[in-house]
Amino acid sequence: MMTDNGILILNKPAGMTSHDAVNKIRRLYGTRQVGHVGTLDPMATGVLCVLIGRAVKASEYAVLQKKTYRAGLKLGLTTDTEDISGKLLSHTVAPLPSKEEVIAASSSFLGEGSQIPPMYSALKRGGEKLCDLARKGVTVEREPRPITVYSLSCEAVNEEAGDYSLTVCCSKGTYIRTLCADIGAKLGCGGVMSSLLRLETGDFSLSQSHTLEELEALSQEARKALLLPLETLFADLPILRLPGFFARLALDGNEIYLSKLGLAFPEGQRLRLYDDSFFSLGEVRLFEKGLAVKPIKKFRL
Repeated sequence: MMTDNGILILNKPAGMTSHDAVNKIRRLYGTRQVGHVGTLDPMATGVLCVLIGRAVKASEYAVLQKKTYRAGLKLGLTTDTEDISGKLLSHTVAPLPSKEEVIAASSSFLGEGSQIPPMYSALKRGGEKLCDLARKGVTVEREPRPITVYSLSCEAVNEEAGDYSLTVCCSKGTYIRTLCADIGAKLGCGGVMSSLLRLETGDFSLSQSHTLEELEALSQEARKALLLPLETLFADLPILRLPGFFARLALDGNEIYLSKLGLAFPEGQRLRLYDDSFFSLGEVRLFEKGLAVKPIKKFRL
């Protein structure tokens, strides 16, 4: 059976790792060639970008920069995982901050900043995941990493109980659990993430997503029809349509000098390469005779 190829936007359920979700998609689509971009924690739900067939080859180049989440913030608690599922470290019994104080503290995290990744994360140190080290009781030093919070709104769900809803648009690599913990620390009462729903990742949104239950109820043909074209992963990149001669050179792995195409792109610019259809991701590099676009990942056999 020929493997289907494309992008599936899954609405991941709670209680399942991203790897578990991938395994279910492998069974449903009848292929081992399945991967994903942008891990979601087991307690998190929402948009998970799943790569099927030849699309798996794009995983190392797919950079879904902006992500949007709706998170529950529970004030008055701290845990070792920075979310509600972790081991309780502290419980504030004093009166909690007012709604106005919480909104002001949350707003202070807007813009460019830095964040220390949590120990309970998939980041690796010496080849071992931080979360695996944390489960062994090992804590290692983590360097702050730059992040950007593009927008953040905070609404009270139950002010007296310290329950709030955050809607956050942020850069890739931002940990919402850590943002909740940092807001709680700024307020002096502690805070944890009580829920997490990913609304958007890159150009993919929850409205495009499909649940596992929905997929299981469909025929194989109907499931295949849900797949988005591979090039949608790179929708933010410029398109370069190559005439037949140059397209054949590119398919053979040759660089194409921009001067011969009468075009100008800056060094380092990535491009979607097309003849009649998308066939490769290219990058502009400096060669002996000038700037040229070089195929860096071909997706056509």
